[in-house]
Amino acid sequence: MSGRDPFCQPRRIRRGAALTLVFASVLVAGAATGSFDESVGKSAAAGSDTLTAEDDTVTEAAARAMADGKSPMEAAERAVSRSGDRWSAVYSQGEYQEFEEALDGQYTGVGLSARRERDGRIEVTRVQPGSPAAVAGIRTGDRLRSVDGKGVDGRPVTEVVALLRGDADEAQAGTRVRLGLQRGAHRWDRELRRARLSTDSVSVSRLTDRVVVIRIAAFTKGSGDLVRRTVAEAPKGAGIVLDLRGNSGGLVTEAVTAASAFLDGGLVATYDVNGDQRALHADPGADTTRPLVALVDGGTMSAAELLTGALQDRGRAVVVGTRTFGKGSVQMPSRLPDGSVAELTVGHYRTPSGRGVDGHGITPDLVTDREVLKRAETVLSGLGDPS
Repeated sequence: MSGRDPFCQPRRIRRGAALTLVFASVLVAGAATGSFDESVGKSAAAGSDTLTAEDDTVTEAAARAMADGKSPMEAAERAVSRSGDRWSAVYSQGEYQEFEEALDGQYTGVGLSARRERDGRIEVTRVQPGSPAAVAGIRTGDRLRSVDGKGVDGRPVTEVVALLRGDADEAQAGTRVRLGLQRGAHRWDRELRRARLSTDSVSVSRLTDRVVVIRIAAFTKGSGDLVRRTVAEAPKGAGIVLDLRGNSGGLVTEAVTAASAFLDGGLVATYDVNGDQRALHADPGADTTRPLVALVDGGTMSAAELLTGALQDRGRAVVVGTRTFGKGSVQMPSRLPDGSVAELTVGHYRTPSGRGVDGHGITPDLVTDREVLKRAETVLSGLGDPS
């Protein structure tokens, strides 16, 4: 996969699901046509390393199917299913292209994020400025009742997003989708055209004059450099809250670049590919005296866990929140004869101290799920003013 890092996470679990985890990085960010409830990330299971790039089961099955005039993709899916590896997966050519575009910070959608309330209603939580949803007058707090005539109350948010996006192989910019909406007692329908939009995977805010919050929803292309610039431009003496809650991963190269905003060179992680040990290092030159707190939860996955583990092991950050997801396996792509792609598990990564993340996750230094930002502010005040 030209120019791609093998850690693009998380993976779809099986083809045919209403919406697969391959797009979680974008959806959790709220930058696609919908967003995961945090519980979606917690419900998936960590994968094993049943398959490797040198295990030809999947590619051989695809080749035999092609020779017999059958679908290589379906044969590969059966082989992946039998493997028991929940992180290896098979994508159609169109799905994989959309996945790559999402990691490049692009997607096709209408530009709204949504969550499911306790009573099952689907509520709009964010409308991307300039998007089709914004132009149509949809606002945060509006209720989404239906998509193309299908009621959405009680559906998992992943299914709602699947309806909004349309089929991965067919939905394109300009295609129409009809939404049923409600604001107070007023109900109305509105037809929107999907558009090519850019994600907002990094956002910056101020908790106080002395605390800058950097939220990374996904490690899409360019996110690491944006974090480095933000830290460099933060007021002298200001502490940083690095919010990785709900970050389901992305490009590990971007996570390593983000680590370089806080670590003055040195080891970020090690990983193996079919037994071949490799290492990832931060660039030198970071300000290592600025107080730093990293926020995590059960939706913090993969590349986000890699970053968290590096900051924690090297004593650079106090980690606050709840145990992370535990996704520490490495996938590599293999192109099949019909253009589809099999992503097969080839190894696992470890934190600088040698801790394995897969299936275990990372336990915060301060475990809490209440008033997390206030706890972070308190921790920062205890770390002192470096100026």
